[in-house]
Amino acid sequence: MATDIIYLNGEFMPLEAARIPVLDRGFIFGDGVYEVIPVYSRHPFRLAEHLQRLQHSLDGIRLPNPRTDAEWAGLIHDIIARNSGDDQSVYLQITRGVARRAHEFPDGLKPTVFMMSSPLVTPPREQIENGVACITATDFRWLKCDLKSVSLLGNCLLKQLAVDAGAAEVVMFRDGFLTEAAACNVFVVRGGVLLAPPKNHLILPGITYDVVLEIAGANRIPLEIRGVSEQETRTAQEIWITSSTKEVLAVTRLDGRAVGDGKPGAVFRRLHALYQEFKQQVMRRAA
Repeated sequence: MATDIIYLNGEFMPLEAARIPVLDRGFIFGDGVYEVIPVYSRHPFRLAEHLQRLQHSLDGIRLPNPRTDAEWAGLIHDIIARNSGDDQSVYLQITRGVARRAHEFPDGLKPTVFMMSSPLVTPPREQIENGVACITATDFRWLKCDLKSVSLLGNCLLKQLAVDAGAAEVVMFRDGFLTEAAACNVFVVRGGVLLAPPKNHLILPGITYDVVLEIAGANRIPLEIRGVSEQETRTAQEIWITSSTKEVLAVTRLDGRAVGDGKPGAVFRRLHALYQEFKQQVMRRAA
């Protein structure tokens, strides 16, 4: 079995050799941010957009970026080259660093920088053709969901509700409106119109979310970016979840009830095909 090679604070090493001090603020407080970057045929997908979102998260927690975009790009390509598999998922994490436990930010800390790569697991053909089941829940997380924070306990609790129910995801509502899923953005189709909740502090600004909007706009798929009510979601003809690993996936059952006719809808099938074409075009340009 090949050894996983990770990057930690300036060094590449086997995963089992990595060590983090127990006083790292990422461990004590969840004081850090992360990114997940899909890799196809050894080329990172939408790298500039992922690095832009990383900067947004760092700014949101007042943590200076320890690397330039060019340095990040070099490290990401290096970790890809050091690990096996053409399709990978690169995870990078930055915490504020190591200090005695105190809530306020200590001065002069050196950020902890960690990066690893895992095999990229995308939905199997059966899920693409038949869709997945989801449940719903109240979105009880904090009010800075646009930051990709390592403080993910709320998301973990919500995702476990889905696992307990044998579902793929949990679709969330806050104050009567759709926000997102525990680890995905959510789209709704009503009357042939694609509805997308607006990007704000209540949802993660998904990279795949943006790709879906670009594809819809380029192919004249009717689109509205606006608040989507819980009632509109529950009575939609189609519901999708999107993320870097899920890509675009149809939800065909919600809380045990069929969405539409219980099969992936026509708008999903069209956009899924367009998404695959878009992805191939991007990777061909990167090659």
